[in-house]
Amino acid sequence: QVQLVESGGGLVQAGGSLRLSCAASGRTFSSYVMGWFRQAPGKEREFVAAITRSGGSTYYPDSVKGRFTISRDNAKNTVYLQMNSLKPEDTAVYYCAAVRSAYIPSTSSRYDYWGQGTQITVSS
Repeated sequence: QVQLVESGGGLVQAGGSLRLSCAASGRTFSSYVMGWFRQAPGKEREFVAAITRSGGSTYYPDSVKGRFTISRDNAKNTVYLQMNSLKPEDTAVYYCAAVRSAYIPSTSSRYDYWGQGTQITVSS
């Protein structure tokens, strides 16, 4: 089992940047594919990024591709989400998630463990 704690959220102006961190407990962090999702009020949870266990491959939807970068440091049990060129439509609660998988799932139901979420608000 793994516990996840996100940090780094806040208020930023459009065009700005933020970096989220997600710290994981346990000694098997490198066994998990890690993902980031977001959920805006009244909307379904949306896939944002994911990274393989080794960090060698990443996956993004078109809505964030070229603006967001996911990375991980297995020695620190931490996954990051660097968000650049933020837009008001990026406003949401951002969650990190983990799953033991040989591939990168992009649907939230595939992930087994979730953090509590951190709010990102992008002002126009």
